[in-house]
Amino acid sequence: MAGKMGRGDDMSVWAMGGKAMIEAGSDSLLNAQWARVRGRLRAEFGEATFRSWLKPLTLAGRRGQDLRVAVPSRFMRDWVATHYADRIKALWANECPEIRSVEVIVDANGTSREAEAPEPDELGSDDRPPVTTETTQRNGGEPAVQVVDVDGLAGVSATLDPRLTFDNFVVGKSNELAHAAALRVAESDIVPFNPLFLYGGVGLGKTHLMHAIAHHIKKKQPQKRVIYLSAEKFMYQFIRALRNKNTMAFKELFRSVDVLMVDDVQFIIGKESTQEEFFHTFNALFDQNKQVVLSADKSPSDLQGLEERMRTRFGWGLVADIHPTTYELRLGILQAKAEQAPIDIPSKVLEFLAHRISSNVRELEGALTRIIAHATLVGRPVSVESAQELLRDLLRANDRSVTIEEIQRRVAEHYNIKLADMSSPRRARQVSRPRQIAMYMAKQLTTKSLPDIGRCFGGRDHTTVMHAVKKVEELASGDISFAEDIDLLKRMLEG
Repeated sequence: MAGKMGRGDDMSVWAMGGKAMIEAGSDSLLNAQWARVRGRLRAEFGEATFRSWLKPLTLAGRRGQDLRVAVPSRFMRDWVATHYADRIKALWANECPEIRSVEVIVDANGTSREAEAPEPDELGSDDRPPVTTETTQRNGGEPAVQVVDVDGLAGVSATLDPRLTFDNFVVGKSNELAHAAALRVAESDIVPFNPLFLYGGVGLGKTHLMHAIAHHIKKKQPQKRVIYLSAEKFMYQFIRALRNKNTMAFKELFRSVDVLMVDDVQFIIGKESTQEEFFHTFNALFDQNKQVVLSADKSPSDLQGLEERMRTRFGWGLVADIHPTTYELRLGILQAKAEQAPIDIPSKVLEFLAHRISSNVRELEGALTRIIAHATLVGRPVSVESAQELLRDLLRANDRSVTIEEIQRRVAEHYNIKLADMSSPRRARQVSRPRQIAMYMAKQLTTKSLPDIGRCFGGRDHTTVMHAVKKVEELASGDISFAEDIDLLKRMLEG
């Protein structure tokens, strides 16, 4: 599916004849098919993505086996053609097998028709008069229908995920500051710090906290005007305002809110015009003592390419980072999610997932969701073995070379002893047994020699390692519970 523009004469035929082609006998059928395609796009990509990129799509016309859909700008055309073109073509093929090609074109004159009416925004509305009004001209100078944003927020704020609340956020050492700061912003009647800047890696909970803030404010103070959106969506709204020569309405909308929350602000870096407008929006809200909440993948000081004046302002309030999750936090998240599952998940499966999937929380929750769905649909009991088989692709992505240091750390963590005890001379059973297990694992999972392994455990002799391996094997052969524990540790460690 191409997003390129056609030749001038071809474009004129489409632009002038598109309406006629739609109405020539198949108007209602084609519009019904288009409405179903849009509904499928909304369901598959979610409300936020649909409103940002897919809702502006309009039906431009059909000629034989060729169909065209239009977007209002070249930027949107390129984005849609790159990210959604193949899926749109597939959905059209399901609706009408006669269609062989679907092309995305630019139709800045608004000659195409919408298949559905705009919807109200879910982040709140009030009885204020319309903030934005767009008027277009059809070919021939006829006045087009006015499109009015009835509450000023429709199509701007992203839809809130009802699952992302403070009640569903699991707090640990890695995120306790960010959680406490977000809760303070949500509960306070005054602005406690401005802005609140949350940063951390992918899937660690930044977006969850921002949704939770919006949910809490909406419930506690519904009269407040709140906008939550991504930096990418902010950029799109600004470009749209420039195209429609409607920047004053854009400024009025964003500078009249009580709370502005922008996710992933690193995406405005390098976008000079957007960054300039965001700078003035931030200043206006700050001067009015209106709350601003931002998130990014790095701290303001580490955002390369960000203007210095922006970097300074981002650091005016509270900068709270979210560290990578610990094993305890990952296990807590899984336990909380498992409590809501329709089936029982064995604790050993949760421990296995918490150990093996440490990249981010989204992958962790996705893995558990896959296990629950498989057990529910297929009716197969959940076990460590079945989880390993079902998630082999995800586990491979999280695999890495096992080192003796990693084995020592994981075993010490599992048995709740200090890492230093692996090399200490202590001989108490609660320390010596995990140490022997770690030596056994090192022999099983690495290519290190016995003397090399011994040196990593406080300079012990190779005969000590041999004794540890033999002892663990004897215990595993005579104690089923011990053998299961060893098997679990091995699965957590092996690549």
